[in-house]
Amino acid sequence: MTHGFALPTTAPDRIGGLVAGKASSGGGVDLPVFYPGTGAQVTVLTEDGPEAVAEAVGAARRAFDAGPWPRLGTEARAAVLRTCQQVILDNADALARLECLNTGLVLRELRDRHVRRAAYNFGFFADFILQQAGARYDQADGYLTTVSLEPAGVAALIAPWNAPVALASMKVAAALAFGNTCVLKPSEQTPLAIARMVELLSEVLPEGVLNLVNGRGTVTGAALVADSRVDRVSFTGGTETGRHIMSAAGRNLTPCTMELGGKSANIIFASADLERALDGALLGIFSNNGQQCLAGSRILVERSIFDDFVGAFVERAGRIVVGDPMSDTTEIGPLASQAHMERVLSYVGIAEADGGTLLTGGARRADLGEGYYVSPTAVTAPSNDTRVAQEEIFGPFGTFLPFYTADEAAAMANATEFGLVAYVWSDHLPTVMSVTDRLRAGVLWVNTPMMRELRAPFGGYGASGVWREGGRACADFYTEAKTTTIPKTPPPLRPLGRA
Repeated sequence: MTHGFALPTTAPDRIGGLVAGKASSGGGVDLPVFYPGTGAQVTVLTEDGPEAVAEAVGAARRAFDAGPWPRLGTEARAAVLRTCQQVILDNADALARLECLNTGLVLRELRDRHVRRAAYNFGFFADFILQQAGARYDQADGYLTTVSLEPAGVAALIAPWNAPVALASMKVAAALAFGNTCVLKPSEQTPLAIARMVELLSEVLPEGVLNLVNGRGTVTGAALVADSRVDRVSFTGGTETGRHIMSAAGRNLTPCTMELGGKSANIIFASADLERALDGALLGIFSNNGQQCLAGSRILVERSIFDDFVGAFVERAGRIVVGDPMSDTTEIGPLASQAHMERVLSYVGIAEADGGTLLTGGARRADLGEGYYVSPTAVTAPSNDTRVAQEEIFGPFGTFLPFYTADEAAAMANATEFGLVAYVWSDHLPTVMSVTDRLRAGVLWVNTPMMRELRAPFGGYGASGVWREGGRACADFYTEAKTTTIPKTPPPLRPLGRA
């Protein structure tokens, strides 16, 4: 059955990079860009080859070494960031529609949450840098030592495809706030909204401060990370790609921050408010079309309520509205690409081969046409060691496992290479405190689904990443600390060479 879903918007005939406010030289192959809602090609992306990447890094380098941005006073820089915030808000509908065209995410969510978060990121860092302080140490023996934070230099920012504008803007806003210049590379699958955002912000920022390159990680990304003129690398994406990037950056001793994969535990105790826990479990795995690194994809449920909770979850999952991301009634849109859809669905067979049971979903929604629509899916797994309990699926695919005690729940939650986030649902405070103290994850959410506090560090343990993002964490990453010691009075010096 074919559905005549309308496109969220029209795309430019061709998308390319932007260097110092002008079109990049490109030089690479043409890559098709698709709308996941119909599978139709909507534009062509011109890949930026190594020479174009070198031009972009050179423009950022010149803007840092000789331009006004790193030398701008904090209040003036904050004012520019607020203008960036307003520019994004003024263009929120257009950016949301371009993002929908690229990602298949629900337009309502993009407009109300993602684009507003992108604008908020700039406003947040404008506020943050106005409150930032240095340090002064007065020593008893007559010395004054100050510590100042200075811009690090050129930042290479590599954004993912699952929430492009929201996550790219976090990196851009943070790097710019502390006086750095940037080269941004989005995923080759999702360049549209980011390209427009960079065009808009380039009208506000000094020349060369924000540059855009496009292309595959193996071509454009590799050239960007390997450039010795890059001073910082920030990447959000898959763990294996993160390992390659850190290895390449390490040859130049370039510091990196990595937000990588997750296989996060969502622990539900019998002492929880079960209706809220059910709502949270559904949001934790199915929001953002299920494509998020912080998904609560391992749903650990206390044995005494396991059957009832799973039954209620399956009933609710079956009523989730999958369909046209333009529709106000849609709750889950299509997955990002055909290849990704096929990979997600392959885990149904993997689960069953390992002794698991398909509870709901597990199939493509062919009734919705040629788009990459998948029914919300859940399975049970016979143990925490199975592939569906250990591998990041990155789709609307939850895995249920029972536990008997809090000790067992904490041990199961920690038995993974990942450690990005974890969820705990219980109204019994001793249980909450006992479990959260033992969980090895960078972010814990208790009795709530996802909530991002930008002042707090965000990142993970183990294979979920390196370093953190957030207010102070970004200040530390995107700056160099300079220590200056001055004597208050001329100190006595030990004479050398005086006969």
